[in-house]
Formats: sequence, C-alpha cells, structure tokens
Amino acid sequence: MNRKLIIFDFDGTLADTLPVFLQVFDDAADKYGFKRFDPSRRQALRDLDARQLMALHQVPLWKLPAIANFMRASMGRNIDGIRLFGGMEEALRTLKAQGVQLTIVSSNSRSNVLTILGPEISALFSQFECGASLFGKLPKIRKVLATTGVPREDVMLIGDEIRDARVSAEAGIAFGAVAWGFNNIDALIAEQPQQVFRQVADLIEAPAASTTV
Repeated sequence: MNRKLIIFDFDGTLADTLPVFLQVFDDAADKYGFKRFDPSRRQALRDLDARQLMALHQVPLWKLPAIANFMRASMGRNIDGIRLFGGMEEALRTLKAQGVQLTIVSSNSRSNVLTILGPEISALFSQFECGASLFGKLPKIRKVLATTGVPREDVMLIGDEIRDARVSAEAGIAFGAVAWGFNNIDALIAEQPQQVFRQVADLIEAPAASTTV
C-alpha cells in the first residue's frame, strides 16, 4: 500500500465483534430505553451511518457516554466469543515485517482490545488510542500523527464504517475501506476511499490486488 503508518479501526476491521455487539446493543436498549436492533432489517441498516442508526433506534444522545461505558463493560464480559478475522494475524505480521508502523484507534476499551489481540499480536502495534467516543476519533488520530511524526500523505486509516471514512477526511489522511465489517462496501465506496480491501489477504498483496478508487 506504500504507507509508512496504518491506523486500524478495531471492531469490524481487525476483530469480528458484530455478534457480541448486537447482543450488547440489545442489552443497552433494554437498560437505557431505546429500540432494539431489528434482525429483519440488518442488511438495510448496514447502509446507514452512525447518526442515522442512532436516530432510527431513538438513542438518547445525552445518555451516550453511559451507554458506551455499559457496552464496553458488557463486551468485556463476553470477550471469549470474539476472534480476529481469519487471516488477520498473518496480515498484521506481514505488514510489520515490511516496515509498516501499526497503530489502533478504537471506540472499544484498551483492555478489551489487548485481550482480544493477545500479547504477541498486541506487540506488533506501537500505539493504542482506545475509548474514543462515538464521534471522537479525530483527537485520537491527531495524537497518533503527533506521536509518530509520520507525514499525513504516508498514513492510511483502515476501517469498516462510514464514520471512519469521514474522520479520515477530517484528519487529512487516506482511507482504506474493508468489505467484511459493519457497513456495506457500496456505502463505503460512496465515501470515496483511496483503497478498497475486499478480503483480508488484500491488505498484504500488491496494490493491484485491492481496488484503488
């Protein structure tokens, strides 16, 4: 990918957290009084951004910090059911061996991220900026950029959500969209990513193996 620094999103990008997330989402809905996730509309919901999802489920914005803390804690209690996507460990090791600096910016908690990765894979990353609010990744990304000193033109954020695409644009860095996460790939392509990765192996294959937009 010819990038010196990759900032990875975690949930839905590195780790398959969706099944646990959906359960935790419903638990939070019951506790904080908003609508549960509708399984019959799952594919349609994957075209929506985070703000649209919150509006549809009538999530009270003033409760977001409490909801986020509850969901992180609940996910931690169900962490045994979460794994990295198939082939991801190999991809990360290969990128590291190629001299790419790897970091993570996530809304999930640092403890959850480190537990799911395990000590060996965690050691591949130079920086973890976790616990971001739903729309609070920008300060975390700026902190990574300041700490690493890598020019923005040599940086790519790789993620699975529309909000990842938009925060990349705000930060002035490239966005790489993955096809295996929450948002449908067509919804992500509409955000004009610099690269599209349709399978995990595309992360380490020649740039021609992924779709450059």
